Amino acid sequence: MKRRQALLAIGSTALAGPQLFSKEKRSYPMKKEIKTDKAPQAIGPYSQAIAANGFIFASGQIAIDPSTGNLLDGSIEEQTRLVLTNLKAVLEAGGSSFDKVIKCTVFLQDMNDFAKMNSVYGEFFKPPYPARAAVQVARLPKDVKVEIEAIALG
Repeated sequence: MKRRQALLAIGSTALAGPQLFSKEKRSYPMKKEIKTDKAPQAIGPYSQAIAANGFIFASGQIAIDPSTGNLLDGSIEEQTRLVLTNLKAVLEAGGSSFDKVIKCTVFLQDMNDFAKMNSVYGEFFKPPYPARAAVQVARLPKDVKVEIEAIALG
């Protein structure tokens, strides 16, 4: 019986790994804020992006011209182009690019605009395309037509 318990204990250690029994604390890289003047400044208690553990988590971008702070009240194509230009600036400030984007989430005011947004989106992303979700929402900040957030490799 003791031999069986010993074998089970050894097996458990092998499966769980030595860190389970280690008194040594693990250290993880701290999160780091990413900021750039080439994209709209945060309008509240959030960051343009955060870098952590080799990833960049970019906040949703909307169609605000970073040089003027004015909202672009244009077509879905114009707004999508500016949103992706802003997102590109944030990613580049963190040492990343559209080629390193793993996942995007697209928020649309009207799902009927999906095809037009998707056409512009395709101008910025190349294969292999990132994973993506696109959803229609009840309302977006400043009543814009589109907002896009991304997760990328740093």
